[in-house]
Amino acid sequence: MIEKIRHQLFLPKPVSDRLEALAAKPGASKSAILTDAVTAWLNRRGASELEDRFGLRLDRLTAAIGRIERDGHIQIETLALFVRYELAIHAPLAENDHAGRALAAKRFEAFITQVGRQIAAGRRTIGAAEPGL
Repeated sequence: MIEKIRHQLFLPKPVSDRLEALAAKPGASKSAILTDAVTAWLNRRGASELEDRFGLRLDRLTAAIGRIERDGHIQIETLALFVRYELAIHAPLAENDHAGRALAAKRFEAFITQVGRQIAAGRRTIGAAEPGL
């Protein structure tokens, strides 16, 4: 059983009248009504403290995630435009151009290897001076 502690309090007349009217309904009591009211108030107060404590940090995280999302869209759009450009200016290889296809496969493999190295090392190509460019 939950331990109960008696409290004496003073309420303004209008609030007291409303409490009396609510407590007069079947199944209601002043103690239950006040317990629910105080519990709700304390819960709201606790939520407010959490908002005060973490609100600014969550706002900063939300802004950072928004920038990351924007940057991702820029990167995807840049890649898509580059691929479209490359496909538009280069003629496809002939079916019997085995040397050209072998060179393309070798270049593609080198490209994938370089991407893997950059990601594994945590390096970024954009914004960094690349030798030979």
